[in-house]
Amino acid sequence: MRKTHSSEFKAKVVLTSLKEDMPLGQLAARFEINPNLITKWRKHLLANMTSIFSKKFETGPNTANQLADELYKQIGQLKVENEWLKKKSDLIIG
Repeated sequence: MRKTHSSEFKAKVVLTSLKEDMPLGQLAARFEINPNLITKWRKHLLANMTSIFSKKFETGPNTANQLADELYKQIGQLKVENEWLKKKSDLIIG
């Protein structure tokens, strides 16, 4: 059965491989993985590095506005439900 690694682990390994001047064999032994994985992950990072800086990954005001709109929508829904429950409880008790 193959072992799967988290994206955090992969990022840690790749960053370590880029920072330290250590042979792949030693680095692989340190993280207990195959040296070919380090090479594969580094190539993947370098091939996709530009997408990190693309607009779809940016968290700017647009994302914040969307989140705020969704939260206001939920608050409004909860207020309506709360008022409805208050009216129903008044009818039952009163």
